[in-house]
Amino acid sequence: MDFSKYHGLGNDFILVDNRHQSEPLIPPETAATWCDRHVGIGADGVIFALPGQNGTDYTMRIYNSDGSEPEMCGNGIRCLAKFLEALEIADGKALQAPHTYRIHTLAGVISPTLQADGQVTVDMGTPILLAKDIPTTLGTPDDKVVGLPLAVADQDWAVTCVSMGNPHCITFVEDVAAIDLEKIGPQFEHHPAFPQRINTEFIQVVRPDYLKMRVWERGAGITLACGTGACASLVAGVLNGRCDRAATVELPGGPLKIEWSAADDRIYMTGPAQLVFRGVVA
Repeated sequence: MDFSKYHGLGNDFILVDNRHQSEPLIPPETAATWCDRHVGIGADGVIFALPGQNGTDYTMRIYNSDGSEPEMCGNGIRCLAKFLEALEIADGKALQAPHTYRIHTLAGVISPTLQADGQVTVDMGTPILLAKDIPTTLGTPDDKVVGLPLAVADQDWAVTCVSMGNPHCITFVEDVAAIDLEKIGPQFEHHPAFPQRINTEFIQVVRPDYLKMRVWERGAGITLACGTGACASLVAGVLNGRCDRAATVELPGGPLKIEWSAADDRIYMTGPAQLVFRGVVA
């Protein structure tokens, strides 16, 4: 089976051309083996490009490195857009930038646009803010979860919860480099306050227009970047009065530009996606 390896700021994925059928070509346990960095290809997840649904161009499915299936992935959908562009060019299609795809995901329809400079801008939709919809048992079901206390690792953390189609818990810290992510991350992910587990972002506000972020991803652990997490973190920063509606979010793998538009309430993410190599799995 042919595959392509892409990364978005170090968040890396195996991309599979699955356009000829509506279900992923491999099961979750095989995807987990492929993602193993010692005995497999090595990646944070496997992404499948499937036929579109309900008028969309394509469908995105993704398995995490542990075999679980998230609703969507921000860095992953930028990689998928680049992968689809390469597939269509190989099919003889003439493409001109900017070019937008409408992608069906488990988080709804997401629209990445390939720019002339090689960057990809993604309309990530509107953030989901009510506790019952994230979901979390923190606070009141029909209210936002902003700066509420959460006990993790013998410490009280002030957390804000946001869903970008997948759930995020954001907490602001003085120094992201000082966080023992490998120890604390799993305790957040599996905390009983989050019935579907949680992605957790630790944010250092350098300036209102510049944030530093480290992330523990649900089902993948420590990654170099998380696009939905960067979007959720900017929303949390605005809700807590800590940052502007447009900011650069610096991740270990590099920067993303995030804007929460006051005009339409939608989140726009701009960043790179790059081909690493192509190969064949026997």
